[in-house]
Amino acid sequence: MKEDTIAAISTPMGEGGIGIIRISGEESFKIAKKLFYPKSKISFEEMKPRTMYLGNIYDDEEKYVVDEVLLVKFKAPNSYTTEDMVEIHSHGGFTAVRKILNLVLRNGARLAQPGEFTKRAFINGRIDLSQAEAVIDIIRAKTDKALKVAVDQLKGKISEKIKEIMDSLLSVIALVEANIDFPEEEIPEASPDIILKNIYYNIERLNNLKEKAGAGKILREGISTVIIGKPNVGKSSLLNALLMEKRAIVTEIPGTTRDVIEEYINVKGIPIKIIDTAGIRDTKDPVEKIGVERAMEKVQGAELVLFVVDAFGELEEEDYKIIENIREKRLLIIFNKIDLGQKIDEQKVKELLPGKRIVKISALRDEGIELLREEIYELIVNEVGSLEEGIIITAQRHIEAINKAIESLKEAQITVENNLPMEISAIYIREAWEYLGEITGDSVKEDILDAIFENFCIGK
Repeated sequence: MKEDTIAAISTPMGEGGIGIIRISGEESFKIAKKLFYPKSKISFEEMKPRTMYLGNIYDDEEKYVVDEVLLVKFKAPNSYTTEDMVEIHSHGGFTAVRKILNLVLRNGARLAQPGEFTKRAFINGRIDLSQAEAVIDIIRAKTDKALKVAVDQLKGKISEKIKEIMDSLLSVIALVEANIDFPEEEIPEASPDIILKNIYYNIERLNNLKEKAGAGKILREGISTVIIGKPNVGKSSLLNALLMEKRAIVTEIPGTTRDVIEEYINVKGIPIKIIDTAGIRDTKDPVEKIGVERAMEKVQGAELVLFVVDAFGELEEEDYKIIENIREKRLLIIFNKIDLGQKIDEQKVKELLPGKRIVKISALRDEGIELLREEIYELIVNEVGSLEEGIIITAQRHIEAINKAIESLKEAQITVENNLPMEISAIYIREAWEYLGEITGDSVKEDILDAIFENFCIGK
């Protein structure tokens, strides 16, 4: 446990109802006592933990009340970090919270590093590393499903499964080592069949955990989705319809959208990063030309393409140019302006983009938008599996650790099958255990910890 005391603002800066300053460490109570003057006539020591007290934060040097606040103290080990902690709930706004933080720092605390409160919770054993990572996933969750998965991880559901596998591996390691160190003792034999059975069983369990890795990545990061099409086919109208607000400017003038517009939408729990782009056409306008170039760049990196065509028109040179660049992409074809009728040769489009689904809509009249949402959802779920059941692993770091563990177990399997000394198989099994320990934090290195927690906000 670290001995120094840290402090930070835990709420976003700017105007708001409240601002929260957190203090953690053995000097927390001492610092708070010096600054806080409760309205009730009790001493700081008499204040009950986990109870809000109304009072003033007073600047002893400048001799004035900084703000009227609510203060709550948490006595170790019953706190987020397991250390003595104090939370000061002031009025929201830049000046008040910043002033209170400066007073706390002036009286002996230091400014917390990003994620340091959660890092201390991990180091002090209140949560494991995967639970700590779940905190940032909860903060960044963009849909209800993403939030549920993050909360399940915070509850330890992933850790529980990983630790069960680690315990199973450890049992066979212990058996092998006991047979090597105490060959004369009456202990169960570490036979090749027992070792192989353990290896097969745990490889299967790890593969089962990996099954929904694609779904987990989508829930955590979202699907990068580009709306592409020639000018005036209704791309910006489609963006507005999906967002259910007028986010993009819509006019009849070609080239209105010149830059990339990015927003998130929720499609049945899946976060979709929707990107509206400039209409694809040859242009001499230097600004519009840059927009077209950016649009094509976004298409190359997109995980889903919504190709919008004018249902009341015909395929033109710009359409053919786009088709050449999206043939291999995951995509839906959008026939827009269907309220005007359909003149486009649907069979020709199907021949140019075989196997791709067509959705007919009127973005301007908000017709077919819910059907489009359903099609987006079905397209994704058909590829990555259900988002409704089972444990979903979201972090790429976890997937990589599981893959390495599986490879180590396969190496152990080879050594057993080739009748090599069982201590060699034990080395590979322990290696798998260590890879899985990187998920829970049992065998994680300091540089990995630093990389994880530097992505947190300072007050968490």
